[in-house]
Amino acid sequence: MVVKVAINGYGTIGKRVADAVTLQDDMEIIGVTKRRPTYEAKMAVKNGFPFYAADEEFIKGFEEENITVKGTLKDLLQMADIVMDCTPKKCGYKSMYEEYGKKAIFQGGEKHDLTGLSFNAMANYENAIGRDYVRVVSCNTTGLCRTLFPLDESFGIENVTAVMIRRGADPWDSKSGPINAIEPVLKVPSHHGPDVQSVMPNLNIQTTAVKVPTTIMHLHSVVVRLKGETTTEDVIDIWDKTPRVKFVCSKHGIKSTAQIMELAKDLGKKRADLFDIAVWRDGVHVVDNTLYYYQAIHQEADVVPENVDAIRAMCNIESDKMKSIKKTDIAMGID
Repeated sequence: MVVKVAINGYGTIGKRVADAVTLQDDMEIIGVTKRRPTYEAKMAVKNGFPFYAADEEFIKGFEEENITVKGTLKDLLQMADIVMDCTPKKCGYKSMYEEYGKKAIFQGGEKHDLTGLSFNAMANYENAIGRDYVRVVSCNTTGLCRTLFPLDESFGIENVTAVMIRRGADPWDSKSGPINAIEPVLKVPSHHGPDVQSVMPNLNIQTTAVKVPTTIMHLHSVVVRLKGETTTEDVIDIWDKTPRVKFVCSKHGIKSTAQIMELAKDLGKKRADLFDIAVWRDGVHVVDNTLYYYQAIHQEADVVPENVDAIRAMCNIESDKMKSIKKTDIAMGID
């Protein structure tokens, strides 16, 4: 079975999901959409993706830029098995997907209530099997789930306190983010803790957040009170066996997020994407059953493999999460 996948919104996440799906042998991209004739629209055509306008009103703008449009989103939906909604939050396409009877995956900018299921491949893959609508959680929530779920499974977690040190904007975004300031998020908890609980409902977690003037990555400072006795070496061993968690080390010259992104470039990743969560091995410490660690999140990339796994679960291609994760990771070159 080859699943026919439509991408609604060929932007930061949409273009990465399109590339990831193309690498899989059990799914294919049948079309992508945009609203405006941006460079990304032209790149979609250059990359060979059938191109559709989000609505009829946008067709003229594409034609003026000599971008061939095969039809509209409604035409694309008629052929698709599932839609990857990578549009900006609150665009409101769910009713259209329902009208056409199509499964859909939404991104972390949307609220949990939109789908009733927030997804992380390691934590709740089984809950997404056969579902019509799923939300892949945000980059920060994905990062927290990736490292916290195996700890909870192995040792049990009594409490988590985490500080999100957030990038001010994506690298391409020249309109937002602090320029010469550090901006605290004054709402407590920040939205990240409740969002993690949408995936791991029994987890006791509190989060705060701070925006800083950088664009390349988020950084988390995490303190975990574990229920079971353990050591630093035990925690490292668990994460060493966990997919999509990558250790970095200061003694190897990786002391900052800038050096992590330089590593991603040297690894030859397209767009320098790092799909793994980077954890400083020499920053992992267990003291009296309290774990301290730092991790870095490439906000443009870490959710992409989760989207691929969500397709398999929802379309009943694979019921075993580890088989899906392994298949996705091999195809995408994730170590």
